[in-house]
Amino acid sequence: MSKNQPLPYVVVTDYTFPTLAREEAAAASGKARFAAFQCASETEVIDAVAGATVVAVQFAPLSAKAIAGLAPGARIIRYGVGYDNIDIASALRNNHPVAYVPDYCTDEVADHTATLILARLRKVADLDRSVRAGEWSAVARARPMPAFSQTCIGFLGLGRIGRAVLERLKPFGFRFLIRDPALSYQDAAQLGAEHASNLETLLAQADVLTLHLPSSAETRHIISSSALAQMKNSAILINTARGDLIDEAALAVALQAGTIAAAALDVFQAEPLAADHPFRGLENLTLTPHAAWYSDSAIDKLQSCVADEIARGLAGREPRCPVPASG
Repeated sequence: MSKNQPLPYVVVTDYTFPTLAREEAAAASGKARFAAFQCASETEVIDAVAGATVVAVQFAPLSAKAIAGLAPGARIIRYGVGYDNIDIASALRNNHPVAYVPDYCTDEVADHTATLILARLRKVADLDRSVRAGEWSAVARARPMPAFSQTCIGFLGLGRIGRAVLERLKPFGFRFLIRDPALSYQDAAQLGAEHASNLETLLAQADVLTLHLPSSAETRHIISSSALAQMKNSAILINTARGDLIDEAALAVALQAGTIAAAALDVFQAEPLAADHPFRGLENLTLTPHAAWYSDSAIDKLQSCVADEIARGLAGREPRCPVPASG
């Protein structure tokens, strides 16, 4: 590197980790400057990433305007599985490779999803509230409660995490129904499941509907008022995938009206959940604060993988897990 050539520059736009020691060490090993911010708005991100060689993003929006200010060929890294907070089309169009970490928390999210499904089916929160209120009426509070062998778990999408959830639930004896255009009838049968030929079939038959889709123009609000109306009034909706898969206003109305029986959500369109959000007042809704990904080992793996991607970016090596060109 010539004396007049500026040092590479690594920027972390935002983070929720106790320390960025791994990321800073990776930058130092590549003889790069390092800066960390807590950006929340597009304007803050634009200012923070100007001239950056490598950018690591957690939740902050990385827009086309922010991407335009990066150094030529800059590497973009997303802390996590999804990447809908990054303008992928703009990044790839301007020759900025984008890396993500799709495999750091598969077990954690699958465990959390299976836990929500089992807890809602067995009405654990409802029964807990009844005992604390001085009641002791198991049957009256639990009814209706079909046996697991008479319960259909529907999967909308079946990627890495969806398959892990299915494997965790198999020993309980559920019937499984899957809607995923990439999955054949034979593939479903090999998994011990049935293949739903269309979304309407899945909605009509599922006693529990668990969502495992990425966020895209095609999937946004796929669970709409119309979709909810097609579900059983005894059905339970589970979402640990992406918040914008569900029309939240429609779901709040459906839960209040008894269109469906219950739901459990770990992800939301806007996070943190607003203090006056209607979800907060619904007893037939379980809420967790985007926690499905978390374990002590998962957070360690996530930061280690991002530090490795920083080193790869500074060295000009290909990403370990590049975002596909289709976004």
